[in-house]
Amino acid sequence: MFTYTVLYHQYELTGMNMMTNIKKIPLAFGSGVFELNIPEKNISTLILPSEPEKQENGALLIRKTLENPINSKRLSEIVNPESRIAIIVSDVTRPTPTAKILPLLFEELYLGGAKDENITIIFALGLHRQQTEEECRKLLGNEISKNIRFVQHDRERCAHIGETSFGTPVEVFEEVLDADLIISTGTVEFHYYAGYGGGGKSILPGVSSEKAVLSFHSHYSKLFEGEPLSGRIDSPARKDIEEAAGLAGLQFILNVVINSRKEIVAAVAGDFIQAHREGAKYVDSIYKIKVEPADAVIVSCGGFPKDINLYQATKALENAIPAVKAGGSIVLVAECAEGIGNQVYECWNKECRSPDDAIERFKQFFEFGGHKSAIVAKAAKQFKLYIVSKLSEEESRRAFFIPAKSVQEALEAILAENPDAKIHVMPDGGWTLPVRK
Repeated sequence: MFTYTVLYHQYELTGMNMMTNIKKIPLAFGSGVFELNIPEKNISTLILPSEPEKQENGALLIRKTLENPINSKRLSEIVNPESRIAIIVSDVTRPTPTAKILPLLFEELYLGGAKDENITIIFALGLHRQQTEEECRKLLGNEISKNIRFVQHDRERCAHIGETSFGTPVEVFEEVLDADLIISTGTVEFHYYAGYGGGGKSILPGVSSEKAVLSFHSHYSKLFEGEPLSGRIDSPARKDIEEAAGLAGLQFILNVVINSRKEIVAAVAGDFIQAHREGAKYVDSIYKIKVEPADAVIVSCGGFPKDINLYQATKALENAIPAVKAGGSIVLVAECAEGIGNQVYECWNKECRSPDDAIERFKQFFEFGGHKSAIVAKAAKQFKLYIVSKLSEEESRRAFFIPAKSVQEALEAILAENPDAKIHVMPDGGWTLPVRK
């Protein structure tokens, strides 16, 4: 766990030397750390989750929830030796500790007589890239990856089974639909327009056709000008997700909540709607933080995989927006080791010459990936956006950010404009959602 310490030392800022009280704050950057040295007088709030100091054993939490599922029988009471079981798991862009979850899930299935040869693990890719064999095995753990068949979602092998009331076609991967029992695993966390991750999101967009995913995401264009949807359980997208999951026959979820150290702090199991609601309540209790808007916010995504690419990292940017005054600055600390992370997003960044171009283009038609360009463009019109990343200067500027070589350089640029600026620091921006007081 990072420690936050106050140090006294000589600090040089915008060409002036002075003795001042400096706070040293580590900010995760990929698998490493950037260190921010910030004058205490400029710190408004260190926005941290209200995580419990003493952590209960994660395996024990999972066992308890599997023994007492919400609005459902236990899995050991549902399965039998003939049951064909599909277990949906997160891909490499998600922080779900799948290798810790699955052994306990299998214990419960074996109690009911489930057989290895009847179980298939399916990676929910949505429209993300295919994973390498090594990535798949690492996510599952050695024992399970050796003994259990696993496949990656194939967008071309989906069957049409209906439509939601939103008009979204429900087209789901055949290997999921072929099962007698569909189980979904995942992490409950804030999501920029589905309200929360987890629950039925493993079905839509997780294992749905490209047509279904694009239709689902296209609804976001209608919500673009409204209030932020992150942390709202009544998000229209969440309702669309749950209709699709119900049509697909999702019967059981095992979702976890993890802390900034990626430890399991809560687990929920059972009905894919009711259990998910309980997980969302827990997320709110530790990750919704009331703040007064400041002149600037320095936000780290929380490291890998939250900052694997810019496509994922923009979620932390959106989380930070409620914490900054209009016209203020946001510094996004995100490694982006895999670059932009989406070809369409990259194309929009090259083709849209200004934030207004991206916003107008988005209003005219929806293109998956382009919505990220519009999201950042909207923020760039309200705030001065800096980014500390491995993106090139050209890539950063095309994405409507001001590139900085280090978080210290970005801080100095802010303080050069306003030496008395009050700044919030968010070390876990991928998880934390500031809420205006």
